[in-house]
Amino acid sequence: MSQPFDLNQFPDLPPEVVKAFAAVQFELSVERAARQYEQAVVAEKDAFITELKDLIEKLEGQVGQYRHAKFGPKSEKLDPAQLELALEDLETAIAETQAQIAAVEEKIAASASDSQKAAPRAPRKARALPEHLLRVERVIEPDSIACPCGCGDMVRIGEDRTERLDFIPARYQVIVTVRPKYACPKGRTAMAAFRACSEA
Repeated sequence: MSQPFDLNQFPDLPPEVVKAFAAVQFELSVERAARQYEQAVVAEKDAFITELKDLIEKLEGQVGQYRHAKFGPKSEKLDPAQLELALEDLETAIAETQAQIAAVEEKIAASASDSQKAAPRAPRKARALPEHLLRVERVIEPDSIACPCGCGDMVRIGEDRTERLDFIPARYQVIVTVRPKYACPKGRTAMAAFRACSEA
C-alpha cells in the first residue's frame, strides 16, 4: 500500500488546495469503509451458503438412512420395534434440521432487508478548482469540420469543458480541455459532436 501524501512538505500551498485535498481524503475513507462493508456482506453470505450446504448433506444422509431402513435387503431389515426407534431418531434429526434452516432463512432475510435499507450513494458533486490557479487551455478540434451532407463547414454550437488538477513540482496549474460541438448550419442533419482522441 502506498504511503499517505504529506502536505507538510509543501507549507506554501493555498488553503483552497489544502481543503480540496482534505475533501479527497475524506471521500477515499468513505469509499474504503463502503468496500469493507461489501466484503463483510459477501463473507456473511458465503457463510450462509456453506451452512446450507452442510444442512443439505445432513438431510441427504438422513434420507439415505430412512430408505435403507425401509427398503433395504430383507436380511438387513429391522424388526418393527427397532424400525420405530430409528424413525424416531430420524424425525428428531429432521426437526432439528428444519429449525436450523428456519434460522438461516431468518438471517438471510434480515441481511437482505439491511442491504435494502442502506441509502443509495449520492452522486459526486464536481468540485470547482480555485480561480487563482494558472490555467492552461487545450482545444481539441476534430480532424474535419466538413458537414456530412456536403453543404460546407459545420458551425460551432457549444463545447464540453473539463478541468483537472495537474501538479508540476513547485507549482499547480489547471488543464482545461475544450471539445467544440458542431452542427449543420442548414439543419439538414442531426447534431454531430466530433471529438478527437485526447492525447495521453
